[in-house]
Amino acid sequence: MKHLLKLSDLSEKEILTILNLADQLKYEKKNRIEHHYLKGKTLGMIFAKSSTRTRVSFEVGMYDLGGSALFLSNANTQLGRGEPIEDTARVLSRYLDGIMIRTFDQEEVETLAKYGSIPIINGLTDYCHPCQVLADLMTIREYKKTFKGKKLAFIGDGNNMANSLIVGCLKVGMRVAVACPAGYEPDAAIVAWANETGRFTLTHDIFEAAKDADVVYTDVWASMGEESEADERKRAFASFQVNDQLMAVTAPGCMVQHCLPAHRGEEITAEVIEAHANEIFDEAENRLHAQKAVMVMLMQDKDTD
Repeated sequence: MKHLLKLSDLSEKEILTILNLADQLKYEKKNRIEHHYLKGKTLGMIFAKSSTRTRVSFEVGMYDLGGSALFLSNANTQLGRGEPIEDTARVLSRYLDGIMIRTFDQEEVETLAKYGSIPIINGLTDYCHPCQVLADLMTIREYKKTFKGKKLAFIGDGNNMANSLIVGCLKVGMRVAVACPAGYEPDAAIVAWANETGRFTLTHDIFEAAKDADVVYTDVWASMGEESEADERKRAFASFQVNDQLMAVTAPGCMVQHCLPAHRGEEITAEVIEAHANEIFDEAENRLHAQKAVMVMLMQDKDTD
């Protein structure tokens, strides 16, 4: 594992290794056990998209690990003035020990990895969101103890979250059902791969997807960059809401996950959020621990492993 570009690059063993290390780092932080595994290391954080959880969790994570994080926005670097990503990769590789990038195009992330000589972490693209799903899987295992035989239902847009959840959950042995409006399906290549597992369902019926689910997951109807489509999407997704009626068909003890920020009254009701607040905000916290595990695995000197 040289980079974290997308979950499809990782094996089940690699995903579980990250999660096990994340559990350890969470325990150490909760018990104030120093874990400066990246002492003296510096992470560059490139942001083409705004962020709350990603920026704070990576900055705090590097501090906890004994290193430092440097915020780089497109508006304040030469990237915003047209410097090729290939040149940026080569230059930053001579200054930094790792790069996290949060951007629109997955190709930018792949190009950084191709031309750079340091680990690259995908902090979100329009195609996928691997860091979030590692935190999601960590949270699911905390609550459900195992992945095997468990079912996750994703309700909403077949976006980057749906793409990564399909891959991550199927790789660790879960069943996955996705319900979305026609025309808003997940990536076709991911759906084709998922269908081969025999543990995947794609439907336009939210109740079919949620039936007997152990985890219900949703996300906003209009992601960053899709604001101009907000009204159109509200009409298309009007019946794709996680509410008490939907939760009534899930398995006993079903948990709810949301990558946040949530639009209460749209993709999820306030009542469901508050009933499952512990699960949702444990999930948000686990971004910190899961990403720290990724950084340690990628950036720790190999002779000190």
